[in-house]
Amino acid sequence: MAQISQKLLLLAALLALGGCELLQPPGEDPVLAKLDDLERRMQAIERVVQNQSLVNLTQQVNAMERRDDEFQGRVEELEHNAETTADRQRQLYADLDARIQELETKVQANNAPGVMDGGTLSPGQLPVPGGSDRDNYQAAFELLKEQRYEPAAMAFEQFLVTYPDSELADNAQYWLAESHYVTQMFDRALSEFEVVITKFPRSRKVPDALLKVGYCNYELKDWAGARSALARVQSEYPDTTAARLAGQRLSRMEEEGV
Repeated sequence: MAQISQKLLLLAALLALGGCELLQPPGEDPVLAKLDDLERRMQAIERVVQNQSLVNLTQQVNAMERRDDEFQGRVEELEHNAETTADRQRQLYADLDARIQELETKVQANNAPGVMDGGTLSPGQLPVPGGSDRDNYQAAFELLKEQRYEPAAMAFEQFLVTYPDSELADNAQYWLAESHYVTQMFDRALSEFEVVITKFPRSRKVPDALLKVGYCNYELKDWAGARSALARVQSEYPDTTAARLAGQRLSRMEEEGV
């Protein structure tokens, strides 16, 4: 009987303890509380990470937009430069075409076509009447290149009469002399080359004119005059083509014994 009473008392104590555990609210469990806290902290961290990712993504998008704007600006600038260059090229072409047409018109005026197409010049006639000094110089020089020496000489002579102060006057005087030299009119050529030397002493044509003075004297068998002119070329204009040619002619004269 005593043993049964003890068992009943032990059972009653266990039930009392179990009842207390069953009546304890779950929220007051420290383990669950820690889990809830960890969950909240994890959610906060995720929100921060997510927000930071959005910031980085936004910054990257903004940077790409800025680069796109820069590229667009460069493309527009290149397109503008290309259009400007094309406009300039068209303008230059138009200007060149207009100048060519103007020159052709001048050449065709006042019987000039007959001269340029194989005709002759009348005394006192320019190859390009009404043209500029440069137009007439170029026309005379073309006649010389075509080996039409007589009309070339007339053209240069009239050029010098019409444009005595032209910056091309020294060249015109030289080629006038040359047109006589190539036709073996050595007396006339000699006097015209001497004009280059005396009237245009600073011209770049002086060394060549002095060389041709030596050549003319050689052809006229004025050996002393030839040596004097050729030696002067060597002494006054060394290291030039004219000086080299002068030396060659002097060597030839020495071989010939003249």
